Order: sequence, then C-alpha cells, then structure tokens
Amino acid sequence: MEPRVIVALDVSDAASALALGERLSPRQCRLKIGKELYTAAGPALIDTLLKRGFGIFLDLKFHDIPNTVAQACKAAARLGVWMVNVHALGGREMMQAARDALEGAASPRPKLVAVTVLTSLSGDDLREVGIAGEPAQAALRLARLARGAGLDGVVCSAQEAEAVRQACGETFLRVTPGIRLAESGTDDQKRIMTPRRAIEAGASYLVIGRPITRAPDPRAVLEQVCEDIAGAEKAR
Repeated sequence: MEPRVIVALDVSDAASALALGERLSPRQCRLKIGKELYTAAGPALIDTLLKRGFGIFLDLKFHDIPNTVAQACKAAARLGVWMVNVHALGGREMMQAARDALEGAASPRPKLVAVTVLTSLSGDDLREVGIAGEPAQAALRLARLARGAGLDGVVCSAQEAEAVRQACGETFLRVTPGIRLAESGTDDQKRIMTPRRAIEAGASYLVIGRPITRAPDPRAVLEQVCEDIAGAEKAR
C-alpha cells in the first residue's frame, strides 16, 4: 500500500532533515520540503532524499503570473519530486499554465495540487483580507476552481475533505495538513483533526510535522499513525 502520510520536514538545515530521514521509512511516508528548508538546503537535499527512496512533496505554494508559475513547476519536475503545489488564489489561468507546463516535463509527472485556505486561517482572518464566507465555503469554491483547471487535487483542512470529495470526486486528491495526535497541542493551526478522523472524513494524504518530527521516537509515532490509518480504512 502506498504511504498516506507526508512528514513535514519543518527544520532549518540539511543536516537536521537528513537526520530525521534516517529515523523514518520511505515505505511508511513521503517527505514535505517547504520554504525554509528549501531556501537553506536547495535541490541537493531533494536529490539525497530521493536516492534514499523517499517521495518528495515540494511545498513552495507558487503564486505569481502564469508564465512564472509554469516555469517554476517545470523546474520542480526536473528535480524529480512526487508532488508540487500552487495557490488556488492565483486563479484559473495560472493553474492551467502550471498544469500544462508539467505535461511531458517529467515521467512520471509530478502531482499538482492547489492550496485552498491555509489551516492557520479562521473566518475572521479571511474577512480581514476581503474573502467572503467561512473557510469551508472558500475552500470548496477554490477546490472546484482547481478541478476545473485540471489539477490533481487540493491542499485543504481535513474538516473540508468530505465536502471536497463529494463536490470534486473520489480521484481528486485531498492533501490535509493540520493533523494532530490526540495528545498534541494545536501549535499555530486552527482547523485540526486526528489522523484516524481525517481518513474517516475523506483525506487522501495526511501532512504531519511536529507530532512526528519532535517526538522522542519519530518512527514509533509514524508506525502508530499508519496503524490508525489502516484501522480507519478497514472501518470505511
């Protein structure tokens, strides 16, 4: 069975990321590299982790004019990453340009997903920047837009996963950050859910960072999460 967990390597340097990678298994998870780590370590880290067998989600949330985003996605494909993302708020033309740029850019083509509403944002936060409605409503609108633009899925809260699945179909991916273990704190996330509940709610992949990476035994926590996922899938 393919890994359903994406471990967020939210560390500041290559040495820390590689040390964490040594304590995890590519059979149980993929790895997410975001802005801080990519800026610090660059493509060389991705190449090293790929050679260790990990699939890489390059989480740079491209949001710019269509041509700039398209060229950035091409560059990401050349790195050999498994998944790359853009911001749905960049609009239909930008997302279509990103999708078109990845066609034939690499084999296999990286999965392309769009960020809907960050899990750190509440309804008040959205209204402050001029976006109407609650996060769930905005996320669903943006998910439909991403599907219409031909993307593979979206990044959304697990709280919105079921609605996205119903609106966009089972094969349209729901990549869900804001996953916390029952005993974990919320940190800077506002719309959170446990791994089992997220799978039951329709998540395709779970992005988990600090509950795994800051645990005394990251592999043991990852194994427990995988067991929880398996149990939730059997119950569905």
